[in-house]
Amino acid sequence: MNDIIIDMVGYYIFAVLLIIAVLNIIQYANKRKYKKEIEKFDVEKNQVIDAPIMRELCKVESLTTNDAIKEKHILWKKEIEDIKKELTSSMNDMIIEADFLIQQKKFKDYIKKRTVIEIRLYEIKEQKTKILAEMKEITLSEERNRETTIDLKTKFRDIVHIFESTKDDFIPIDKPLELQIENIEKLFQVFEKTMEAKDYIESNKIVKVLESLIKHLETIIDEIPGALVMATKLIPKRIGELKVDYKNMLSMGYQLDYLNVDYNISEIEKKISDIMSRIRVLNLEDVILELKTILEYTDSTFNDFEKEKIARKSFEDSIIMFKTKAEKVNNYMNKLYGKVVDTKYNYKLSEHQLESLNLLSENLVILEDAFNKLCDTTKTASFPYSRLKKEIENLIIRLSDIENELDGYIESIGNMQEDERRAREQLEDMSKLLNLSKIKIREYKLPIIPEIYFIQLDEATDATREIVKELDRKPINIEILNTRVDTARDLIFKLNNTSKELIKTATISENVIIYGNRYRVKKQYIDETMNKAEILFLKGEYKKSLELALNTIDMVEPGIYKKLLNLYEKNTE
Repeated sequence: MNDIIIDMVGYYIFAVLLIIAVLNIIQYANKRKYKKEIEKFDVEKNQVIDAPIMRELCKVESLTTNDAIKEKHILWKKEIEDIKKELTSSMNDMIIEADFLIQQKKFKDYIKKRTVIEIRLYEIKEQKTKILAEMKEITLSEERNRETTIDLKTKFRDIVHIFESTKDDFIPIDKPLELQIENIEKLFQVFEKTMEAKDYIESNKIVKVLESLIKHLETIIDEIPGALVMATKLIPKRIGELKVDYKNMLSMGYQLDYLNVDYNISEIEKKISDIMSRIRVLNLEDVILELKTILEYTDSTFNDFEKEKIARKSFEDSIIMFKTKAEKVNNYMNKLYGKVVDTKYNYKLSEHQLESLNLLSENLVILEDAFNKLCDTTKTASFPYSRLKKEIENLIIRLSDIENELDGYIESIGNMQEDERRAREQLEDMSKLLNLSKIKIREYKLPIIPEIYFIQLDEATDATREIVKELDRKPINIEILNTRVDTARDLIFKLNNTSKELIKTATISENVIIYGNRYRVKKQYIDETMNKAEILFLKGEYKKSLELALNTIDMVEPGIYKKLLNLYEKNTE
């Protein structure tokens, strides 16, 4: 037991020592990593103000031929000195503090300090990059501006050539364009003077102005001819045609107030005047877009005119269609009322059927009144034909609905007549079938007819009498008549099947008894059983008689039961 305790204590001490060793290793690794970061910060700090930025500063100093560049040089030199001071003072202090925190193993505090150092180093580097870019703007300006102006002069000459060769397309703004070209040429001369004076700051500004002016001139040369054609020729021509068409359509009775044509034309003329004013001062902002919008409006208005013309033709055709259809429906309605008088005498109509006809008549009157009002609106020209077309189409749809309901009503009356005719035909057929069932029973002369036959005969006879009663009534209730016909048909078919089954069973039973008489002398029990079968036959129990006779003969002649039974089933099918 003591040995176990000693072992456990030994393991515990070993584990503690192992943990301490691991923690020391982790701390040592972190310390080394953080030390490398401090060394990296120190290197980056020393590399901020490097040789390239000092060389650019020296280049700027050599170009200080005017006050503007001198001021820039002094400013940049001061900014570089300020960066150096901050790097050698505050940045050094922060790096030393961070190193001290590492020595003290205050790693959390170090990480916070490291973040501050990184942010400040990034800001200083950005400041240095900005200063370097500004200095290069001066030191590289001569070569860069020379290359840029060569390209600009080439583009400018091409633009001027296009203008000179198509000068007529730019009337009435050819003079302002010539003045603009002259200004650009003068600006090129000013640029040369600034370059000779080594005023690179001013030359940079001039190059940017030249780029903007030549780009604007290029846009003018590209867009002005098309804009002038639209503003001075195409749109005025369209507006003229629009006015003529508008006036002609008004004289023909078209209602076009909803298009606001007069107001829109007035606004377009104002807009064209404004656009021309802007074009004359070479201001092309949104000019092409506005001109295209005006053209789209004229196209849209012409389309609206065409739609109105098509709508008028469609409306006039629909007027004729409605009148024709309405006349047809009225004729049907009048004929139907005549039929309804006869139908009400011959057949019992429901309240719903009578109300439906009255409702159809009322709806037709309402619809014709709406049609007349719609036709009156064309005289006052208060609505455009596109709207009138929709209204008349809606009226035609409603009239078609009335016509369909009317067809259904006429069909329902025709169905009543068809049901009566069919009932009389079926009554005749069922009477024949009933008589045929009676004749068959009488022809066979059965010793006794079962009571079930007479019950079914009475039911079938009563059912046919009920059909006759319904047909003799005025008005006839078609629904009840159809029910009577269906009932009588089922009962007569049932009686007919019973008669057939009764005759077939009796016939086979008699034949089986006759067939079994040959075995009477052989066995006494056969003779007795066959006597019982005869007694059952005479009592009218033909099915029991047949089964008894078949079973008895089967004892003497095995298999005869199945043979005669199959014969019986075939005869009863």
